[in-house]
Amino acid sequence: MARLQRCSLHGERLKGGVEDKRGFIMTGKHRIFIVEDHTLLRAGLRALLTQDPDIEIVGETDNGRDAIRAIGSLAPDLVLMDLSMPGMNGIEAMTDIKRRNPDTRVLVLTIHKTDEYIHESLRAGADGYILKDATHDELRVAIRSVLNGKTYLSPDISGKVIHGYLGTDKAAKVGSNWDALTHREREVLKLVAEGHSNKYIADYLCLSIKTVEKHRSNLMKKLDLHNASTLTSYAIEKGLVTT
Repeated sequence: MARLQRCSLHGERLKGGVEDKRGFIMTGKHRIFIVEDHTLLRAGLRALLTQDPDIEIVGETDNGRDAIRAIGSLAPDLVLMDLSMPGMNGIEAMTDIKRRNPDTRVLVLTIHKTDEYIHESLRAGADGYILKDATHDELRVAIRSVLNGKTYLSPDISGKVIHGYLGTDKAAKVGSNWDALTHREREVLKLVAEGHSNKYIADYLCLSIKTVEKHRSNLMKKLDLHNASTLTSYAIEKGLVTT
């Protein structure tokens, strides 16, 4: 799993110029950080966006945990965020990033079109949601819109958002079960669904095995799910893991 030393930080202080309140040189460019676990796609985004003279790529990484640490230091104007990544997914990372850096705008860039991903992203604080099959021109429009303080939604998914907010009581009940889980319980759920043992989870999260067992028991009660296979199915439905 990637750690911070693998995170590429392109932004550096330059000699001369005027520093803003975050300590970075005011170049007039929009500072963007890329979070994407596919190396070729990440490189392609970097090459594509650097063609725009108004954009500066200040850093990139392949996972949510490293993104949180790097973005806290770099304070970019905008984060391009993938959703399905190892370790910590984009929704979890985005929640933390928006809590720590509320002025940083986040544009989700993903393959996922389902209601669950869309609504969870918006609840986590996403300022925009665009699909990976978008054209370069659409991506450019999305970035500009989000940087200007607007919310951007791909045309293919905007109708889903409206339908979701006019949803049924059943949908609200399902959402309330998910909302009842703590952040730690969601972490444990994700790791259980990935097939890890209680011992591995305890070591990974720096907890005791007994604490992991307690979290696992609590989340199973809250979700009314009683074995690993149903937990895995639920985690896939919620986008915590991919098949």
